Parts: sequence; C-alpha cells; structure tokens
Amino acid sequence: MIRMRCRLVRAGMLALALTAFAVPAAAQTLAIEGGMVHPVSGASYTGTVVVRDGVIEAAGPDVAAPGDGEVIDARGLHVYPGLFNAWTVLGLVEIDSVPATLDQAELGDTPHLLAVEGVHPASEIIPVTRENGTTHALTAPSGGPWAGQASVILLDGWTVEEMEVEKSVGVVLEWPSLETREFDFSTFSVREKKFSEAKRDYDRTVDELDDWVEAARQYDHARSNAGSAAAVERDDALEAVASVARGDLPLLVVADRARAIRDAVAFAEEHGLRLVVASGRDAAKEADLLAEKKVPVILNSVQALPAEEDDPYDGPFSAPGELHRAGVPIAFGTFDASNARALPYEAATAVAFGLEAEAALRALTLGAAEILGLDDRVGSIDPGKWANLIVTDGDPLEVRTAVRHVIVRGRDADLSNRHSRSYDLYRSRPAPP
Repeated sequence: MIRMRCRLVRAGMLALALTAFAVPAAAQTLAIEGGMVHPVSGASYTGTVVVRDGVIEAAGPDVAAPGDGEVIDARGLHVYPGLFNAWTVLGLVEIDSVPATLDQAELGDTPHLLAVEGVHPASEIIPVTRENGTTHALTAPSGGPWAGQASVILLDGWTVEEMEVEKSVGVVLEWPSLETREFDFSTFSVREKKFSEAKRDYDRTVDELDDWVEAARQYDHARSNAGSAAAVERDDALEAVASVARGDLPLLVVADRARAIRDAVAFAEEHGLRLVVASGRDAAKEADLLAEKKVPVILNSVQALPAEEDDPYDGPFSAPGELHRAGVPIAFGTFDASNARALPYEAATAVAFGLEAEAALRALTLGAAEILGLDDRVGSIDPGKWANLIVTDGDPLEVRTAVRHVIVRGRDADLSNRHSRSYDLYRSRPAPP
C-alpha cells in the first residue's frame, strides 16, 4: 500500500508533483443564513450557522451573520452535518477491473500499514461522492487477516495531508470463515472438505490470532520495561496489535456470518479488546448479543440480495432497524468506492423497512462519528466542531433532493465532477444536420 503505485506513473506522477507545491486553500469565513438547521445533536430550528477558520463558531436561531466573509442565503433550504461513509476504499481503488488502480491490499499480515498512506487525492470518484453530500469517509485496507489500519479522510483537498482527519481509527481484522469447500490449485477444481477438517482449519487460524495478541502484549511489556527503547527491537506489526491490546485503538473486525460474529465477540471479550463489527450481514441475528456486549456495527450495503438462499428476502433491508431497536449502535458504509455516492439511499432503504428516519440520519452523521471516536470533531452542527456541512433543498435521504453546497472544513467545495462534466459536454452536443 505504501509502495508507489503503477497508476502514478506519467500522469499520476505529474499530478502529485503539482499537488506537492500547491498552496492549501484558505478556510473561508462564511455564514449560512436563514435555513432550517438540523444539528442532529438537538432539535431542528430556523437560524444561522457561522463558520470561521474551518470551525463552527456559532449556530442558533438568534445568531447573526458577521460583517466579514461570505453569506450563503439558505432561506427555504436545509442545513445538515456532512454525511459520513463509515467504510469505503475511497482513494485506494479507482477501477475494479484495472489492477494498476487498486491499492487496498498487501500480501500477508500487515496490521501496521495505514490506509491514508495509499490514498490518491486526484481520484475521480472522490468529487463524485462529495457532490452527493458525503464530506468525510473511512477508507479501509483489505487482505489479512490483519489487513492494516483504517483512516478517515475529508473528501476535499489537494494532498493527503490536507485530507487527513485521523491516520488510524482502528486495526482491521478480517475474521476467518469456516468453509467446507476450497479450490484445489493442483487440479483446478473445487474440493469438498469434511466439516471436521474445515473446523480444524478454522480453529487453527483463530488460535493464530490469539497468538498475535499474546505476542503483542509480551512485546509491549518488554518495550515498556526495557531500560531504553533500543533494548527491544521495534516491530511495527506487533506495535499495531499492541495498540489494540492496550485499548488505544478498537479492533475493526470484518465478519458476516452469525458464527463469525459470535466468535469475534468472544475473542474480543477474552482479550479485553474494544470491538467494532464491520459488514455484519447476519448482525441482526445476533442483535441481543451485540447489544449486551455494547458492540457497534458498521453495516455493509443495505441494497443487497440475501447472502444465502434460505435467508429472508428483506434481511439486508430490515437489519438496520432490528439492530437499532435492540440498542445496537449502527453506522452505514458502502464498502467500495464506485457506489460510495449512493450512501444516503442505503439508509433510505433501511427507513422504508422499519428504521426510524431520525435514527438513519444519526447513523449517517453523529452515530458514525461516535463509533469511530471522532464525535468531538464531526457529526453534528455544534460550536467548536469542524465545519463539515451540506445545504440541500430537501431530505438528503430522498433521491430527488439536490445538494446545493458542500462545505468541507469550512470551504465551500467545488461540486463539479466527472459526471457533471460529461453531462454538460453531451448536453451541448450540436444537433445532427
């Protein structure tokens, strides 16, 4: 991931060279005046939001616009916190079918690698996603089982440094699956395994995860008790796992099936780890367990088919509502890049199948920020928080709603993108003779 990618050769190298010398755009002083403000942290009101130096300076029904700076007339419009896509590969993947544009995975166990170090700021997908109201997103590595560390980025900026919100919000662990079928490369055919054999392989892999945590604890103890840091050689991989073992970072476990979710919860409880379940196709089946253990879930695409032929047809649609009613904190992710712009409609589908609309909006904003430990900076419209805001002409969960302004860290971002440029190009095509 931290290696130079093939796609940066030629045009990409030029783009990075230009951004390296670009002067960061100055944060704007602006006031969003007269709109219906939905802070998420409290009741909605008609009022003004004042932004200065990238931070919300004041917000309320009686707040006046300052004399200096730009004013956005939001009368008849709505002001929301910017949406938070809680799991993507934005900046790491451009075109799924072109290997040179894929940088989300490394070989082997790499818990120390940071996703943000592989982000390509000039990705065409980022402005497309931003235009639909997403202002910040988690971008995650894959591979593994120890895949690396997930980062949170702003969806605006010339350089990775400008885009970075948090280098690491957790270590990603892709939980092993218990498979009774495997591909045999010697015969190029699928081989059926006995359940006892598959269970033995699965248990062996989980034991190896136990060994990783114990080795990290021993390493951490040795480093902290050594006379000097040089007494114990630094191991970046163990250092990363040790940060989870100490509780400095959560363990972000990608798990779908009910057995995997139960085993991941037991693993985290045995080792005293803070756990967040990601993807969670069967999470609703384990809602009581997750609520009891206070384990949040970052849900994969709601607009999906059931994973197994005997699963309910509406399982993915209704799962967010079931988890919320059970008391499980939830957030939404698209787990890809190409569909990241459809984030609000994932939540809208959940609303149609039983999730309260207010809970859906919270899961897209403050709820996601709380799960990832960023609610002191983003997620609601409150003084002191970063000015990640959107101005819309309606409910952001509605397909027909237009996003009029996207404000990222106090800057009114450019909404043009590859889609809009193509639209303008072909709309102005001359009529045939």
